[in-house]
Amino acid sequence: MEKKKVLVLLAGSGAKDGSEIREAVLTLTAIEKAGMSFQCTAPSKLQTDVINFIDGSVLNEERNVLVEAARIARGDILNLATVSMNDYDALAIPGGFGVAKNLCSFAVDGVKATVDADAKRIIREAFTMKKAILAICIAPALVALSLHDLEPEILLTLGLDDGPNQALETIGVKSAKCLSTECIVDEKNKIVSSPAYMDDHASLVDLDMGINKAMIAFSNFVEDLETIQT
Repeated sequence: MEKKKVLVLLAGSGAKDGSEIREAVLTLTAIEKAGMSFQCTAPSKLQTDVINFIDGSVLNEERNVLVEAARIARGDILNLATVSMNDYDALAIPGGFGVAKNLCSFAVDGVKATVDADAKRIIREAFTMKKAILAICIAPALVALSLHDLEPEILLTLGLDDGPNQALETIGVKSAKCLSTECIVDEKNKIVSSPAYMDDHASLVDLDMGINKAMIAFSNFVEDLETIQT
């Protein structure tokens, strides 16, 4: 039987200006461990900024989100503008500050953020097709911004801090506090979220535990979709 295929949306490469590499790799590993395959994608556009990871300063240079994300994908990556959820069984979005900078402007504008047109399109396609969505770290904010006008009862987490969770609630979605070792499951909407490095003190073991728990619920949603379709 052909493996279920997960589209993985990346936002560059690196926690401060792209996809968080550890979260991305753990997510890809969990997908394979669950018996599914993945295809990475990212928008071909300039990053909002480029960060020096040693001192946090902004560098005077430009980098392309797709080109940078290809580092994580080992070159096997598609331009987001060319992909459709018709070809995939589920959608996963690792975190990293690039999600809140390159895929939307949440890092600067909060809940008034704009969302990259293709990122919003692919998330809404997954949702309207009733395909599972996995959102890690800050990615639930992107999901909320993309879907809150379609479904106000979405349940997500941005970790333990009141501020980020309350921000989501101001646009009508529900939020829940959650440890990085755990996940929040929205059974109705087939959305799973886990905080990962929303807790800066979380260990890799914590991340691995939370992402693997999230993957169990996520993969069950994928199998449920197959049952419905058959």
